[in-house]
Amino acid sequence: MPRIIAGQWRGRVLASPPGSATRPTAERLRQALFDMLWHAEWGGREWLGAACVLDAFAGTGAMGLEALSRGAVSAVFMEQDRAALNALRANVAACGAEAAVLACDATRPPRAKAPCDLVFLDPPYGEGLIPRTLAALGAAGWIAPDAVVVAEHARDQDIWSAPHADAPPIGSAAAGAPDGWALLATRAHGAGAVTVLRAA
Repeated sequence: MPRIIAGQWRGRVLASPPGSATRPTAERLRQALFDMLWHAEWGGREWLGAACVLDAFAGTGAMGLEALSRGAVSAVFMEQDRAALNALRANVAACGAEAAVLACDATRPPRAKAPCDLVFLDPPYGEGLIPRTLAALGAAGWIAPDAVVVAEHARDQDIWSAPHADAPPIGSAAAGAPDGWALLATRAHGAGAVTVLRAA
């Protein structure tokens, strides 16, 4: 069962939907990511504490709730799977979080009321959804100028192209980042990895 690692809700166990459709981010990978967000010169405690967060493909909501637990100002969660939505809403309610839960496809989002400073993307692995989702969220006004985007993906996946067997590891010179994005960092654990980008 996933749990919140630090902050005001530290140790709180989060409900998960039955089955294997939802894949929570490994706790060690989440810890490494938030340590980096907390300490990096492009992030920092004050920056995280002032951030408006979007958690797309939210699943249990672990990423967005972790950010709120550590002081983020607000969060919006996007999820379309019914079982995951039930768990997500239960987790938001159990934490008493001031957050919006949108039952929608993150690749076809509604228009944003306000842009977000920190965006988490955790789409199904291997489906090439990250570029499409970034474009859709940007067009709908969800991504603030200079926003930090954390994309989770399979460790050996080139997130900028269609899936193929010999894709270079993300963060390599061959993978890089397209125009409009700066590659800030990568972290990997087991079969999963996160790539951290900034909207240029």
